[in-house]
Amino acid sequence: MGNLDSTQRTQFERPDLAGGGERLKRGSQRGAAIYSLIAGAVGVGLCVLAVAAIDNWAQWLVLGVLVVFTVAVMAAVGPNRRGAGSRFKITG
Repeated sequence: MGNLDSTQRTQFERPDLAGGGERLKRGSQRGAAIYSLIAGAVGVGLCVLAVAAIDNWAQWLVLGVLVVFTVAVMAAVGPNRRGAGSRFKITG
C-alpha cells in the first residue's frame, strides 16, 4: 500500500472492496455467554480475595489508584468517546 497514489489507495478503501463483516461467521452466542459467566465468577472471586488480603491504608490507596487508572484507560480508548473513529469515517 505504500507505493500507491491516493486514487489507487481510495479504491482499496472503498466499503465494497474492504471485505465487510457480512461474510464473517460469528462464534456461538451460547459459548460467549458461558465464557462471560465463568470469567465474571473468576473476576469476582479474585476481587474478594484481593479485598480480604488488604492489611493497611497504603494497600487500599494502591488498589484505589489501580481502579481509577483502569477506569481512565477505559474512558480514553472506549469506542463511545467524542471523536472516536472520526479519522477513519467511511462515507457513502
